Amino acid sequence: MAEEQTNNPLHGKTLEMILNELVEEFGWDYMAEQVNINCFKSSPSIKSSLKFLRKTPWAREKVEKLYVWMLRWK
Repeated sequence: MAEEQTNNPLHGKTLEMILNELVEEFGWDYMAEQVNINCFKSSPSIKSSLKFLRKTPWAREKVEKLYVWMLRWK
């Protein structure tokens, strides 16, 4: 199982860590363009985004994909 995780860029990253890095790199406006969800558009905050993303698998998947894309182009 450890071998499966060696190439996983999300391994060891919490959702909060991912969001903080994305906001720092891109800002809320860009993130709202890429992942069309209200918690990125209207009064965005890490807390509200975490609450929504933890309950909404499709949105979390999009955020994780954005994060992986960011890592590849850094």
